[in-house]
Amino acid sequence: MADGITVTYPGGKRVDAAFDGFRVETDQSEKNGGAGSAPEPFELFLASLATCAGIYVLGFCQNRSIPTDGVRLVQQVERDPEGKILTITIRIEVPPDFPEKYHEALVRVAAKCAVKKTIENPPKFAIETVVVG
Repeated sequence: MADGITVTYPGGKRVDAAFDGFRVETDQSEKNGGAGSAPEPFELFLASLATCAGIYVLGFCQNRSIPTDGVRLVQQVERDPEGKILTITIRIEVPPDFPEKYHEALVRVAAKCAVKKTIENPPKFAIETVVVG
């Protein structure tokens, strides 16, 4: 788990993050002055919410030996006219042969997502400038 993330600026509107041996690239869309070479940071935030719910659904299925063929999550965002997010909906799509007795359990397990819980109970932020070197 990344306790420290280092952000660098490789050029243009790109902003990359490095942690735990990984590098996550971001860019701004062309309409926002970037090259559109990678997702925008906010898109990655939304993707982290969907994939977090997805890992809980995957674990649920794996623990019960339920195949995940045909299972997918579709996340949609409803915004107000100014672009502020009003509702984030995650729809868990299952094939016809998925055991019906587990439909509601999938909803409960997806709701355990740590990203969702962090949004619901946000941490305090401390932002500072430090002179180094």
